[in-house]
Amino acid sequence: MELIFLGTGASIPTENRNSASIVLTLEGEMLVFDCGEGTQRQMVRAHVGFRRKMDIFVTHIHGDHTLGLLGLLQTMSLLGRDNELQVFGPSGLDLFLSSALSSLRVKTGFPVKVIEVGPGIILERNSYLIEAVRADHNVESLSFGLLEKKRPGKFDAQKAEEIGIPEGPARSLLQRGRTVTLKDGTSVKPSEILGPSRPGRKVVYSGDTRPSTEITRLAQGADLLIHEATYDDSLAEKAAETGHSTPSQAAEIAREAKVRRLILTHISSRYPDPQLLLSQARARFQSVEVAQDLQRIKIPKRESS
Repeated sequence: MELIFLGTGASIPTENRNSASIVLTLEGEMLVFDCGEGTQRQMVRAHVGFRRKMDIFVTHIHGDHTLGLLGLLQTMSLLGRDNELQVFGPSGLDLFLSSALSSLRVKTGFPVKVIEVGPGIILERNSYLIEAVRADHNVESLSFGLLEKKRPGKFDAQKAEEIGIPEGPARSLLQRGRTVTLKDGTSVKPSEILGPSRPGRKVVYSGDTRPSTEITRLAQGADLLIHEATYDDSLAEKAAETGHSTPSQAAEIAREAKVRRLILTHISSRYPDPQLLLSQARARFQSVEVAQDLQRIKIPKRESS
C-alpha cells in the first residue's frame, strides 16, 4: 500500500502546493481521493498511469477538490481508456460533472459512473472496504476511510510437513482460508495450520472539515490519519467560520483516536513554511508531519494489533 500526495494546498495553488488530491495504490488498483485542478499533471510528474483500474472519491463539491476531474477524464479518453470509471461523492456530484462535461462538449470514450453516497460502507472489494462519514464543512462533505480486511495468519510450514500436506495447491487453499482433504481422506482446517489472523491496515482522509467526532470514530486505531489543517491555532475562529481545522485540533483527533501517524494537509497559501503548523500539532501529538506535494508513503502490513 502506497500513498502519493498529488496536491496538499488549500483553495489557491502555490508554487509548491497543488490543489487537493491523493492517490492510494493497493494490489494493482488506484484510488484517487479528491481531484483539484492540475491533478492530471501531478499524476504525470508522479509517474502514475492513467489506464489502471481506478476509482475516484470526492469529499465535496468545491473547485479546489473537483475542477481537475474534467481534464483528467478528457486526458484518459484521449489516451484510449475504455474501462469503466466510478466516481463517488456527495449529492450534487452527478449534476456538477454531467453539466460541466456537457458544457465543454466532452464525450469520454469510456463509461463514467457517478455514485452519490452518504455515510456508511460505499464500496467493498475482496481485501478492503471504503467507509464514508459526514464531515463538518460549510457544504455537504464526506470523509473517507480505507479499511483493509483481516489477513490470514502465518502459514506453519513445519506443521504442514508433519501432517503430510504436500507443497502446491493444498497449501495455497489453506492460506486462503479453505479446508482441504488429503489423499487419505483426512480433512485439514486452516485453523490447524495458520496462526492468529492479522489485522488489516486503515487509512482515513478527512477532506475539509471542522473537528468531528465522526472522523474520530472512523480513525480509531488507524495506521494513518490524513487531516486538514488549513489555518494555524491563532486563527481558530476563522477556521471555525469557514469549516476548517487547526493543527492542534487535528492532533487532538489523532490522539483521541490513537492513530499511529498523522499527516497534515490542505495548507493555506499563507504558510510557505509549515514549521509553525508542525510545532503546534507536535505539542499534542508527536507522530505528525506536514504533507508535501509528490511525497510518497508506504504503509507496511501489520503483523499484530
